[in-house]
Amino acid sequence: MTGLTSADRRGAGAGPDGMVWIPGGTFLMGSDHHYSEEAPAHPVTVDGFWIDPHPVTNAEFARFVRATRHVTVAERPADPARYPDARPELLIPASSVFRSPDHPVPLTDPYQWWTYVPGADWRHPDGPGSSIKRKPDHPVVHVAWADVEAYAAWAGKTVPTESEWEFAARGGLDGAEFAWGDELTPDGRWMANTWQGDFPLHNTAEDGYVGTAPVGRYPANGYGLVDMIGNVWEWTSDWYQAHAETSHACCTVTNPRGGDRDRSVYARDPAKVPRRVMKGGSHLCAPNYCRRYRPAARMAQPVDTSTSHLGFRLIVRPAS
Repeated sequence: MTGLTSADRRGAGAGPDGMVWIPGGTFLMGSDHHYSEEAPAHPVTVDGFWIDPHPVTNAEFARFVRATRHVTVAERPADPARYPDARPELLIPASSVFRSPDHPVPLTDPYQWWTYVPGADWRHPDGPGSSIKRKPDHPVVHVAWADVEAYAAWAGKTVPTESEWEFAARGGLDGAEFAWGDELTPDGRWMANTWQGDFPLHNTAEDGYVGTAPVGRYPANGYGLVDMIGNVWEWTSDWYQAHAETSHACCTVTNPRGGDRDRSVYARDPAKVPRRVMKGGSHLCAPNYCRRYRPAARMAQPVDTSTSHLGFRLIVRPAS
């Protein structure tokens, strides 16, 4: 793997405590060999930035909540004016929780394993009665976009773009299948917290965990970052749209900020819920269902929605 040299770190200047410097560079973003939304692969250049070495944890989010008294989206009742057609029971404080079905189900219907659970939130990730007391070092989940923005403002940081996130996740291995190389389990070693077995029925937990894992339990990539792949999906700041709309075959795009066109569509039609790009896959990604445990993988996430497998990490860009 390609790691940071001491010269790289010196050239970055003094950065925020605990954050990792990612030197700028050009890489091939996306993939032409997997899901259609990842194509086309296209050259992108990003400037250097500092990034959190791991996703924001429950303990870190708890400090933010104590300092600001922030109430997350999942802990608030939904505004009926924004969802005029919603059933009343869907407007109470709740969030989406993965629940493994007890019988075979079609993999084309995510509602077979996702349940909207009243009382599920970052403190109670599996719903009422669950707790994070023994999980201070697990990634915080059940955070909607507004919660991520609020935390970033408090921390004096920002959310990475999709290209910044993917560049960091690759760890210097441009074009590699995974963040650690081209084999899912080199020498039989699990490199990330994913699903083993028959999703969504049975997870054999060969990697050591069912559900989220404490951050840093799997090897770091070439930049010293952990959990860029698996464990939890991570928010990025890009509005979701096809790579074909933001890439240019003729040239390299520098520091793209994806999705302005998509954002304008939502601005014209308030009934549409805006979506941002989430990256990295989660502990629910499995070979028989969601093979998105790769840096190129991407999915659209509604900004008003939180789930039990989505978190975030932040960056700081050097002052220009």
